[in-house]
Amino acid sequence: MTVLTGIGMTSQRTRDRMVRRLAEKGIRDPRVLQAMAEVPRHLFVDEALAHRAYEDTALPISHGQTISQPWIVAKMTEAILHDGMPEKVLELGTGSGYQAAVLSRIVPQVFSIERIDALTQRARKRFRQLGYRNIRTKTDDGYKGWPSEAPFDVIFVTAAPENIPEALFDQLAEGGRMIVPVGKGPQDLLRLTKTVSGIQKENLGPVLFVPLLEGVVR
Repeated sequence: MTVLTGIGMTSQRTRDRMVRRLAEKGIRDPRVLQAMAEVPRHLFVDEALAHRAYEDTALPISHGQTISQPWIVAKMTEAILHDGMPEKVLELGTGSGYQAAVLSRIVPQVFSIERIDALTQRARKRFRQLGYRNIRTKTDDGYKGWPSEAPFDVIFVTAAPENIPEALFDQLAEGGRMIVPVGKGPQDLLRLTKTVSGIQKENLGPVLFVPLLEGVVR
């Protein structure tokens, strides 16, 4: 057994079955499917839930947060590749680190912000163990973004604000996209594109995420 492959319900074979299910449910981009096959999701959940890591379901992690279901991770990742390959992505809501890990297998630079410091530290440790060296993390209020590293080609929000966080558009490059679930309860997953004439909005369908909260938890 190795830290990467696992055995039984955490094996590469199990991961490959998950990827086949994603393809059957409409995920088409081969880069996304390859990244989902590479990243060991069982290392991003509590050990007691590792046997369920490759089910297509959200699972609880600590501090009242969740790791999104694989289909949502794949769908959101595919959405940022719709208009070309981004070089620099900002993720708001590191959580377990799984989404950032998937992104890091595709895009050159991933910056990820988490408001709960214990989750930041845990995700950072996982990234080091897995050798994912193109992810930078910090603990901060996601609504502030990461101004010193702006502009970003994509801002990727993995928790749901009640309203579109318009202040973050200042940190998007021209032509950049924001992928964000918006609303209370069931939300709409939006793809917002920054253009010279304003913001173009596309609704990618209903989703359900934990809320995007302000402030920092040390």
